[in-house]
Amino acid sequence: MVTQYKNHISGFYDWDQLEHADEWLLFPKNIGKHLSIDEVAITNGELYTVLTNKAAKGLKGAVIAIVAGTKAVDVTKVLNTMPEKQRNIVKEVTLDMSNSMEAIIKQAFPKAAIVTDRFYAQQLVSEAVQEIRIILRREALKQENIAIKKARAEHKIYHPAIYDNGDT
Repeated sequence: MVTQYKNHISGFYDWDQLEHADEWLLFPKNIGKHLSIDEVAITNGELYTVLTNKAAKGLKGAVIAIVAGTKAVDVTKVLNTMPEKQRNIVKEVTLDMSNSMEAIIKQAFPKAAIVTDRFYAQQLVSEAVQEIRIILRREALKQENIAIKKARAEHKIYHPAIYDNGDT
């Protein structure tokens, strides 16, 4: 039954994207004003660039393009097969901070505003705060060790400062 479906009923062999489906898929009818682009690792390190329509919210009609790899030249070549008029309806594309993704959008959707996904901005801020926290913690430990050594040298018992939250 599966063979019957694939070979005759499904139209698989008449599919207009069969010839290049292992390299890229393009669904121009799904394009909209607000898009997202990102790279996705499927298996064994295979990377794909995926362009989606945000209005579809991940449901039917969300996928605009899936292209093997992340090279701007390769992805742009596929996206530029869509008519320029159609690509110009895109107003905004959300992406990570990848230079490759930015280059793709600038070339394929030159009229679209580029928006950095807030997740990546938040991640950068979080990493910066963590770095500062570690530096301050090391400095606090250093000062505490100095105070402990000083107390021992003076034959006194070291009493750390206790903060309102109970931390020392």
